[in-house]
Amino acid sequence: MASMRDIKRRKSSISSTQQITKAMKLVSTVKLQKAKVRAEQSNPYFESMYSTVVSMLGRSETVNHPYLNGGASGKKAVIVITSNRGLAGGYNSNVVKLITEGELKKEELDIYAIGSKGFEALSNKGYHIEYQNSDMIETPTYAGALTLSQQLLGAYKNGEIGEIYLAYTHFKNTVSHEPKLIKLLPIDLGDAELSEEEKKVQMNYEPNEEEALDQIIPKYITSLLYGALVEAAASENGARMQAMDSATSNAEDMISDLSLKYNRARQGSITQELTEIIAGASAIS
Repeated sequence: MASMRDIKRRKSSISSTQQITKAMKLVSTVKLQKAKVRAEQSNPYFESMYSTVVSMLGRSETVNHPYLNGGASGKKAVIVITSNRGLAGGYNSNVVKLITEGELKKEELDIYAIGSKGFEALSNKGYHIEYQNSDMIETPTYAGALTLSQQLLGAYKNGEIGEIYLAYTHFKNTVSHEPKLIKLLPIDLGDAELSEEEKKVQMNYEPNEEEALDQIIPKYITSLLYGALVEAAASENGARMQAMDSATSNAEDMISDLSLKYNRARQGSITQELTEIIAGASAIS
């Protein structure tokens, strides 16, 4: 059995760690409240943007445009959004698994890593990192999303990549976060759930289809990317808050267990001392 000194030292160490996890939980809770409000306020717009564009294109089956047909290149760009810090449970690893355990082939992928954890994990596994940015996830902005979407669309138009995917964590609520991999380009019109009457409604473009889509699709891609950044930021803080809450509870259980062991060891030490005193007194008499 460990000595009382060892038990006391370990109990003190766990107590110090518990104070850290409590502080990290508090910080994550405060950050989550801000990120949650931002995600909830922006989510209706991005869902409306997605459904509107898909519905619009679903009524335009005869439209011939690169954003709908796909590029000739076999390369696939994947935007992977993770965090810059760990201690968030399975938040980062779940997003990485979408790539490493999914159907996309490693040799076909160009990774656009947002957040250092995804960059480190995928580069260590031999994936080609085309782009890396750690600052974008710290303070998600529409301007940052626009810059990245312009770079991706430029590569798409130039035939450098044939498809664009987005891997991120969808924020459902404080305790529920879902890693998702969605296809941004070419747009899959199979997602357009239109009734027969809706399909009969003609879609007219002004001045023409190509110019209209050249304006609409980049805004659509930028909006989805920015929405994913906002949701990922909220999901990260939610996941870290849960992880730190669990760690704090586990530390409390360990401290209780060590306190019990310490009391037993102390009781055993006292009993042994009393036995020795009694034995010594008996020998003298």
